[in-house]
Amino acid sequence: MRGSYLRSGNQGRPSGVSPGVSVSPPRPRRGRWTASCFWLLLASPPPRICALLLRRFWSCPPGGWPRAGSPPRAAGGARAPGTRPDTGGRVIPAARVTPPRPAPARALRLARPAPQTLRVLRVLRGRRARRAEPMELARGALRASGGAEALLGELEVRVQDMVRVSSWWERHGVDCAILALSLLALPPGFLCLRSENLLVFALGIAILGVCHYTLTVKGSHLATHGALTESKRWSKIWVLFFVEVCTSFTAEHAKYGHVKMHHGYTNVLGLGDSSTWRLPCLNRYVYMFLAPLLIPIITPLVAVERLREVELRTALRTLGLISLGLYSHYWLLLNVSGFQSPSSALACMLITRSLLAHPYLHVNIFQHIGLPMFSRDKKPQRIHMMSLGVLNLPRLPVLDWAFGHSLISCHVEHHLFPRLSDNMCLKVKPVVSQFLRDKQLPYNEDSYLARFRLFLHHYEELMVQTPPITELVGLQ
Repeated sequence: MRGSYLRSGNQGRPSGVSPGVSVSPPRPRRGRWTASCFWLLLASPPPRICALLLRRFWSCPPGGWPRAGSPPRAAGGARAPGTRPDTGGRVIPAARVTPPRPAPARALRLARPAPQTLRVLRVLRGRRARRAEPMELARGALRASGGAEALLGELEVRVQDMVRVSSWWERHGVDCAILALSLLALPPGFLCLRSENLLVFALGIAILGVCHYTLTVKGSHLATHGALTESKRWSKIWVLFFVEVCTSFTAEHAKYGHVKMHHGYTNVLGLGDSSTWRLPCLNRYVYMFLAPLLIPIITPLVAVERLREVELRTALRTLGLISLGLYSHYWLLLNVSGFQSPSSALACMLITRSLLAHPYLHVNIFQHIGLPMFSRDKKPQRIHMMSLGVLNLPRLPVLDWAFGHSLISCHVEHHLFPRLSDNMCLKVKPVVSQFLRDKQLPYNEDSYLARFRLFLHHYEELMVQTPPITELVGLQ
């Protein structure tokens, strides 16, 4: 037969092949186990494969799996001794029976309370129930919710869901439109100063003053946090325009002092405690009523003094942009508004740039000073730091327009989510306030007049003396 092997002569050589021709050895035949596994994988559905793997690598549950043709069970549903379902009823010696595997240790560890919860429980154990104060509310929230990080993460998820479904107009468009209207209102304001009518002249002063603070406070604040646009390149351009050209301050120090220090260490003594607004050498009346008028003069002087800390290229750029902003204002007053003397133009610059200086200074001290202060080594978690150390003022139309919601009525929301625009802070305010109240965390709110009376009557304690340090047991 063709292909058969001869037992005599050239053994191992097929018939019909001459001795001089080399013949490759025949391919070995695959074993039955390999073929069976191959056809099993092709023909078996996934549940059957999973069942086979479970029977091979995992122990059977108590009572075994019900199966057709399984051996008879004893009374009460127990299987006959020495048998298991995958043996077809055959008796297996006790030495070959695989004992059940123990439960994973991870499942046992998950049942233990978190270390923070244990620490708070030890601190609060044995204390009598008393009136809920901000510190007690924060401790209760930590004990109930399993930690400050979990609370902040839950709040971030809710806020991000609202941001995700919001349009570009809600995220950036509303605030950009306010800034654009402020720029467009500058020419009418300068033209009103040409009028000899006192009311029209006062209207021009009001327009220029409100537009100035809208660009310098609202625009600079949003640009510093990168809340005007999602483009990093345009964010840098807006920071230079609003901070250096309009505000006459350095962009680097504005971002470092406000974003990194004040927001990173809110109400931490020596870092972000708003101590730059303290002037202990001034009495209460001079500070509250006269000192704000000097802000337009002090701001560029402080900027020039801090240019020594930056490199030469940055210093020249900042000095050029600050000079451009100041000279443009002065030139427009002389050539558009029609001022005859430089002194009158400079006086008008001072009046317009200090129109809202009083509420600007008051807002910066009302919303942080007088609230709990923390030390560097025992500062609480972020959500407790912001809920305890930040205060919201009620909505005021002029200040909301010029300063922005994030500095007036949504300051708590702004400190929790600093990259949100003013309009988005106002949109998420109901969610944030309700969340903090549900978790028994403080949500500080007070009126402008009440804070003004507090600082006027307790000026020495709040603005001159060193504030006491607040320690939150179990939260640092």
